[in-house]
Amino acid sequence: MGNFDHVYNRKQTNCVKWDAVEQMYKEDDLLPLWVADMDFKVHQPILDAMSEYIAQGILGYAVTPDSLYTAIQEWQKRKHNYIVEKEAILFNSGVVPSVALAIQAYTQPGDSVMIHDPVYHPFAKVIKMNQREVVRSSLYEEEGKFLIDFEEMERLFQENQVKLFILCNPHNPGGRVWEKEELIQIGQLCKKYNVLVISDEIHQDLVFSPNTFTTFTNADPSFKDFSIIMTAATKTFNLAGIKNSMIFIHDAALRRKFVAVQEMNQQNEINTLGLIGTEAAYNYGDEWLDELLIYLQNNIEAVTSFLNEKLPLVKMMKPEGTYLIWLDFSKYGLSDKQLENNFLHKGKIVMNTGISFGPSGSQHMRLNIACPRETLLEGLNRIQAALES
Repeated sequence: MGNFDHVYNRKQTNCVKWDAVEQMYKEDDLLPLWVADMDFKVHQPILDAMSEYIAQGILGYAVTPDSLYTAIQEWQKRKHNYIVEKEAILFNSGVVPSVALAIQAYTQPGDSVMIHDPVYHPFAKVIKMNQREVVRSSLYEEEGKFLIDFEEMERLFQENQVKLFILCNPHNPGGRVWEKEELIQIGQLCKKYNVLVISDEIHQDLVFSPNTFTTFTNADPSFKDFSIIMTAATKTFNLAGIKNSMIFIHDAALRRKFVAVQEMNQQNEINTLGLIGTEAAYNYGDEWLDELLIYLQNNIEAVTSFLNEKLPLVKMMKPEGTYLIWLDFSKYGLSDKQLENNFLHKGKIVMNTGISFGPSGSQHMRLNIACPRETLLEGLNRIQAALES
């Protein structure tokens, strides 16, 4: 079904992942394993649905069809045992724009917003750009995975009068799939201190057995009263360019506030191909996704074997979900700038710098393994060359 081994040439397609690197870094022949999209062709039934619409020749304004709501509801129920009412479903161009709207809807300038450290780097940026204060709660590593310091979270809630907490589940860049018990602890703390929760669940479908994903509001039904769930089909099915995401808000009062800010910013219309692509993905994507997950797991094992054999000083955090691997290069004793320069200029490889995910990301890199095995192995060889040079 999916030919994940096929190497596609994405250069000169106005592709951020492949075409922006030379402009940014002024280097030729760079191998980009950074931006979180996949080097795999989109599932053919999704492309067919888009092609069929384009073939009718008129690309005017579009309404959101009931069939899309049904596809979303059935996917969430089928994959995550999550029941979401039609009226709770809102749409926006992406998760990060939705986070910005939520910050504007539920907080005031100067308010404190908590994120974990390390975590997906646009969170801190959008908080600061909206004149809110970033509060970082550090994750700590134990037995090769990130854990939450709940005592620190509570202390920071108290000291900073935090109004909003942004959760990343599954976690980017560490690949943790937070367990139900952990989500309950988060929710209970947030309820105690009257903190609203935004749960970014865009990687919810990219979870490897035996791990299981729990949407935040499934951890405890009462969490629906103070949470906003954000997700999309775009990460799962390599559709970032179609610009469509979903916001699930069960509480009517919270939903009204979000919609008001959305309308104020004129962000209540979705790209037509976003509507079509999302519906087709959820209707026809089950088997393709199953194959993708197997391929990604095999890529993870390939990285594990390579590092164990050839780069034992590199510490790898094995992901429970996502297609991103958090790599620790601290044993090499290089600064963040030295690491980045070595990989760019000696290895000719681009990864996301760990420090961009927060202070605790120093001396780390994030590796995107959603690519053909041939490309991944070339990237690993370049990492080795950069370190051995």
